[in-house]
Amino acid sequence: RDDDDINDVASMAGVNLNEESARIMATNSDLVGTQIQSCKDEPFLAAIPLHKRILETAKKLGITDVPAEVVTFISHATQSRLRSVLEKVTVITQHRMESYKDDEWYEQATDVRSQLKFFEQLERLEKQRKDEQEREILLKAAKSRVRQEDPEQARLKQKAKEMQQQELAQMRQRDANLTALAAIGPRKKRKLDAPGLLTTGGEGVGVCGGSQAGLGTASPRQYPRQKITRVNLRDFIFYMEQERDMSRSLLLYRALLK
Repeated sequence: RDDDDINDVASMAGVNLNEESARIMATNSDLVGTQIQSCKDEPFLAAIPLHKRILETAKKLGITDVPAEVVTFISHATQSRLRSVLEKVTVITQHRMESYKDDEWYEQATDVRSQLKFFEQLERLEKQRKDEQEREILLKAAKSRVRQEDPEQARLKQKAKEMQQQELAQMRQRDANLTALAAIGPRKKRKLDAPGLLTTGGEGVGVCGGSQAGLGTASPRQYPRQKITRVNLRDFIFYMEQERDMSRSLLLYRALLK
């Protein structure tokens, strides 16, 4: 017994094994009696075509046998590489789509859209001025009473006549449209949140069942809309330009040529 006391290191250190076991059982009581097993290792790529491609490449290097573990490892490496590429490209796309218009730390320096609208308005006014000048010339030519008319004067009169007929047709069409709208009356907007209707993505869906159908009202349910990140070719080109291994690759040059 003296030898047992000497060799009992736990009791010499002041640790009671019974108390520790009871404490462990109380802490992890939900895990006691459960059986844990590893999941089946499923490769990301198809094993048979991938094995053939690896054998074709290995034969060029003088290797005749490639075990199945190599195929599985390459498949997992491809999955990990694709996941990292997608994560980086997604971050690039989110940065491109981020708007700094409402940020207090940024101020707008130029507004290209307003400038384009201004130029379009100038072009519209210039075209309107030229049309009015041409119209005045045609009206003067139509009112002229020259006996000996040259072919150019006759052409101007004919063009003025056609212009007047076109203006009359446009006025008649405008009057007909206004008369039709007055006969139809004001259009009524469709009520989407009417009782008994469930609004889902802009479409009304009837709901019947339970106590709600008896009362004739239904509480609208809101479905969270999943945000879609759309990656374009420009984002992927930017990613390849930042990567050291792909900045001078043939794939980047092909993408730039598209």
